This record gives sequence, structure tokens and C-alpha cells, in this order.
Amino acid sequence: MADERVGLDGLKDALREGAVAAATAAATPAAALSPDAAPQREPQRDAMGRAYATGRRKNAVARVWVKAGSGRIMVNGRQFETYFPRPVLRMVINQPFVVTATMGQFDVICTVKGGGLSGQAGAVRHGLSHAMSRWDPTLRPSLKAQGFLTRDSRVVERKKYGRRKARRSFQFSKR
Repeated sequence: MADERVGLDGLKDALREGAVAAATAAATPAAALSPDAAPQREPQRDAMGRAYATGRRKNAVARVWVKAGSGRIMVNGRQFETYFPRPVLRMVINQPFVVTATMGQFDVICTVKGGGLSGQAGAVRHGLSHAMSRWDPTLRPSLKAQGFLTRDSRVVERKKYGRRKARRSFQFSKR
């Protein structure tokens, strides 16, 4: 019985050593690579030299095309200054350009549906950030660091039965 136990322990040790040696051999080539040697993303452009992405925020959906140009931004066939009259909304849309220092280098064409102006501006920013990172993958780290590539999943909570709104109850009356 003791011999069997020694044999099993020896077998376990041998298997353990073999697993360690295999893991070390498998890890050696990956360890030799530096972080800079990671495979680079390829630009994703269509035949017309445009990059496409979809952006979403609240109930708004924006389809965005980006190409090299003079900095013109069109939203639903209108200049974005007329479509988004509030300066805050225009600032939200320009944030990806400010972060990547590419103001005036891209022409943007987008169509937006659903939601209100604030949600639409957020959707355009989200889609614009994704399209810019697809057009030039070197812009991705700075856009990701600012959180522009993350979809904000917050949406309006639905109204519940027996309530005035989603959570607000009817006013209580004692008499």
C-alpha cells in the first residue's frame, strides 16, 4: 500500500512537472513579444474611402459615415449647426475631434432617428467615435480613454400598472 502511494505521488509529481514545462514552453514565445508588437487593427473603409459606424444613446440611433475632408458635418441633410441649435449639443458632437486633435480633417454625414436632441447628439458622438476609430485605428486609445466608445445603456424606465409614472404613485387621499 505504501509502495502504491509512493508510485501515485511520483506520478502526480511527474505530471505536474510536465505540465509546468509545457506551460513554460507555450508561454515563452508570447513572453518574447512586446506590447508594441501586438497585431495592429486594419482600417475599415468602403470603396468610397468612408468608414461607417452606428451610435446609440437613449432611444436615438445614429448612422455615421466618416471620410477625409474639410470638416463639414451634415445631420439628416442639414448642417449640424442648424440641426443642433444649442451650443452644448454641438460641443458634445465635437468632443471626439478635440480629443484626437483632428478638428477639420473629416467630413461627417449622419442620419439620426428616435429620441430627443440630447439623445441624438449622444448617439452621433458614439457613432462618430466608432467610425473614426475604424477609419484610423491609431485614434482608438484616446477615444477609449475618454469613454466615447462605450455605449451608455441607460434608458427610460417603463411605466408600471397602478402607478402614475414608472415609480411615482398616485397622491394619497385619506378622505
